[in-house]
Amino acid sequence: MNQLAEDTLKTVKSTLGPLDIRKHSEHTRALLALSMVCLLWGTTWLISKKGVQYIPAIQLSGMRHFFGGGIYILYFLAKGHKWPTRKQFIQYTWMSVLMFVISNGFSVWSVQYLPSGLASVIGAISPIWIAIFSLVLFRDARLNLTALIGLVLGFGGIVIIFSDYLSDIFNSNFMIGIGFGLVASMTWALGTLYTVRHSRDNDPYYSLGWQMFISGVILNLISYMTGLHVPFAEVDHRAWFSIAYLVVIGSMITFAAFIYTLKRLPAAQASIYAYINPIVAVIIGSLLNHEKLNLLIALGTLVTLLGVYLVNSGFKKASTQMS
Repeated sequence: MNQLAEDTLKTVKSTLGPLDIRKHSEHTRALLALSMVCLLWGTTWLISKKGVQYIPAIQLSGMRHFFGGGIYILYFLAKGHKWPTRKQFIQYTWMSVLMFVISNGFSVWSVQYLPSGLASVIGAISPIWIAIFSLVLFRDARLNLTALIGLVLGFGGIVIIFSDYLSDIFNSNFMIGIGFGLVASMTWALGTLYTVRHSRDNDPYYSLGWQMFISGVILNLISYMTGLHVPFAEVDHRAWFSIAYLVVIGSMITFAAFIYTLKRLPAAQASIYAYINPIVAVIIGSLLNHEKLNLLIALGTLVTLLGVYLVNSGFKKASTQMS
């Protein structure tokens, strides 16, 4: 009997051996981590969509960042990081307001009125806003032909998608959702630009934890003061599932995988997640939430992401030439 158990265990080990991530090269592990980022971040749009059915969007976003950021901070403090200085804390605060309170808060709010897949595509155009703001506000970029074509395709793809939602254009809630999504993508772009310029001396990952935690406190206070909140004891178990998923999968595991990827793969290769996440969100929204997905929406999504890719490529090329 013991021999049979040993033989069975050996068979199982030999069968599962190729799946043991420790036996693969560091480059392969980084690619697997990137695959996790591409897939898992794409699922958070639908999870947020489900969560806002049972809890206000501001509270959902606030609780996600409060718990996720708090766990990050505890981890880094346990690893020996010091408490932030007054100057750092001020930086973390305004960065959290711009990138998490406004941007993430509004993006979660947008899925209350929009299909999760459509909201993810609107969120994916942040690189286009980065190029526009760099050109108009900071004047440190040039609009070359590649970036110009990308801008046209990016916004053209959005137009293609919305052409299939013409019947919803005059729906006030639908328009509110579009507005929230656009504000979220714009503020994320502004936050990214200001972060690059003003936080070079900060550990980006420790800073991220503080930004999430501070935004969690602010968003929860806003939800409480505006009455857009549900008492903890009355939060539906399905809302708690969404919160747990967004904290554990959407923040802790995926951010850890993303950090692992950034340290081991070229930035251009690691950034591919930005183009795959919306595709995952659109497909999952259709399969699991019966959201509209047809040839026109698929084409518009691909055209938009191609535009984002060209803007990114042209923007980086122009920045290199200027430097």
